[in-house]
Amino acid sequence: MDKTQNNKAWFLVLPVLVIVAFSAVIPLMTVVNYSVNDTFGENEFFWNGLGWFEDMIASDRMHSALGRQVLFSAIILAIEVPLGIFIALHMPKKGFWASFCLVLMALPLLIPFNVVGTIWQIFGRVDIGLLGHGLASLGVDYNYTNDALDAWITIIVMDVWHWTSLVALLCYAGLQSIPQAYYQAARIDQASRWSVFRFIELPKMSGVLLIAVLLRFMDSFMIYTEPFVVTGGGPGNSTTFLSIDLVKMAVGQFDLGPAAAFSIMYFLVILLVSWVFYTVMTTLDNAETK
Repeated sequence: MDKTQNNKAWFLVLPVLVIVAFSAVIPLMTVVNYSVNDTFGENEFFWNGLGWFEDMIASDRMHSALGRQVLFSAIILAIEVPLGIFIALHMPKKGFWASFCLVLMALPLLIPFNVVGTIWQIFGRVDIGLLGHGLASLGVDYNYTNDALDAWITIIVMDVWHWTSLVALLCYAGLQSIPQAYYQAARIDQASRWSVFRFIELPKMSGVLLIAVLLRFMDSFMIYTEPFVVTGGGPGNSTTFLSIDLVKMAVGQFDLGPAAAFSIMYFLVILLVSWVFYTVMTTLDNAETK
């Protein structure tokens, strides 16, 4: 018996489609339009083809910013993922202290990006900051406004403080989903702590770890507000990441054509690397479950 299909439900999705069109598709088309045209104002455009893209590919400025961005994301992932797993493994599993730790870990995630940058900008100042003044009193030559290494250390520590909680909470959720029967079987077999982690906990956390790595990569690769508030991209260009360089190009210099081409390439790089991450990690996960 044929069932009558009612397609009126699609009208409920129409408002969402309209909102997405105005908030995503139309701005994207505007960026694409600027990336293939040149303009001298008064809304007059002249076809430039792929000229802006060729300029950006050959630009040493973009290569330097991309290198700094890749290095920053690699350092962040190398620190936050193992640290988040370690914290999740040592958090209480139930009771009052479990709830207390969950609330405590969630607090950094609730702070807005610009507030995080402002906190660490003041915290690291040598004259009034607790960190900067404390290090100076100990004889440590620390000044993130003049030394590139100090600026990098400050931004990395700031990001680790802000976002390790996300990885820890995701891993904690994965650990909580493991049935107690697995641990009981491991105790019967007298498995070591490393064996329990390697063969029980880590495979069960693989799904949430995939999400954590993807989220932290995308966020670290697009980071803007925190380092801009703390260092402004300096000293020099030592902390000028792709996002900061893009804003300087578009807003500071008003080079809309190159900035549009830059932003599209930026988006494609994030999309490509995220796809590679997802493909590799899902392949490894499928291989382990077989």
